[in-house]
Amino acid sequence: MREDTFEDTFDDEDVAESDLVTRRGTFRAVAFRADGHEHMALVYGRTTMRENVLVRVHSECMTGDIFGAMRCECGDQLEAALDRIVAEGGGILIYLRGHEGRGIGLVAKVRTHVLQDEQGLDTLDSATTLGLPVDIRDYTSAARILKHLRVLSVRLMSNNPDKIKALEDNGIEVAARVPHLMRPNQHNIGYLTAKRDRMGHDLPQVDVFAAD
Repeated sequence: MREDTFEDTFDDEDVAESDLVTRRGTFRAVAFRADGHEHMALVYGRTTMRENVLVRVHSECMTGDIFGAMRCECGDQLEAALDRIVAEGGGILIYLRGHEGRGIGLVAKVRTHVLQDEQGLDTLDSATTLGLPVDIRDYTSAARILKHLRVLSVRLMSNNPDKIKALEDNGIEVAARVPHLMRPNQHNIGYLTAKRDRMGHDLPQVDVFAAD
């Protein structure tokens, strides 16, 4: 992305930033108000006007991110992304609100869990049985945030090809996809298998778990 393509994508009243000291080190915390939600970018090291910035665009998941639920790999991915950014010496984690349950919300997500537990439905069928969409996440805000942060191109930590396309469609150059694979467990292997087989996510560790 050329410097002359950047634009002010947020009004001043919709952005706030400060240092955030964490157990991993000090990040620049940049909060954004957009599309009815408040999102956060954690910036580590020098990223402005840099190419090939290591980036994780992470969808909100209260059960996994906060409570450590083993039904998904979200919490593990969040922790691993922050660790990798710090180890590399620079990068950005964008935490997108309003993405709970791939966009259906927390109450609906918990209802799908009931169907998964009681009827053995997978993560897709449990949503559609309730008349809900499988995935309605919008990554426009993530692209706006990256433009605001003046990132030239990114290496995206993701196993989801749709996320790459969404960013590229919104003007973000994705120079590379960095696999972001978490070790499966007995509670999330069905979830991961459905994402691989029915949503096209690149999850080779599913076969390794099955072989074990």
